[in-house]
Amino acid sequence: MISTAWEYASAIGQDSHRFSSDPERQKEPGRVLILAGVVLADECPLAGNSDADVVLHALTNAVSGMTGRNVLGSRADELCLRQGIRDSAVYLREALTDLAAAGWSLTHISISLEGQRPRLMARTDSLRQNLAILTSLELQDIGLTATSGEGLTAFGRGEGIQVFCMVSVRRPIGQTCV
Repeated sequence: MISTAWEYASAIGQDSHRFSSDPERQKEPGRVLILAGVVLADECPLAGNSDADVVLHALTNAVSGMTGRNVLGSRADELCLRQGIRDSAVYLREALTDLAAAGWSLTHISISLEGQRPRLMARTDSLRQNLAILTSLELQDIGLTATSGEGLTAFGRGEGIQVFCMVSVRRPIGQTCV
């Protein structure tokens, strides 16, 4: 019987955005809060050049950490500022393409979100389901936790949202006989 030997690795990503100010919301009235690609239209949006999806940005950074090819930065600026592509799912696809080109496949995602608002307990499943769609992972391979921050940081005081993301990946390192 032939079995594959695997190499495993992990990487961490982080991102944070502040909430849009009143003048920013007046300037861009159609802007909505998007987390993990899910629109939360009844909440205050985050500020940013793109859709400011802090969850997808942290995930993109974690995947980029595996390949050493940063997507957020000059590549995202090209997409967002020059081509008008503000959808963070596009940035994530770029990072996942780099990951696959390096021979890695994503096996698990763990996301930790800090923010006084919005309350996410009732929405966690929909965020995880959309992440599963975007990454082609099974729902059980995606963990998402949220904490209010207890007022200890700017995020805990409701000024924005911070996300940390850990990804686990694997790639075959050759065939071995068993």
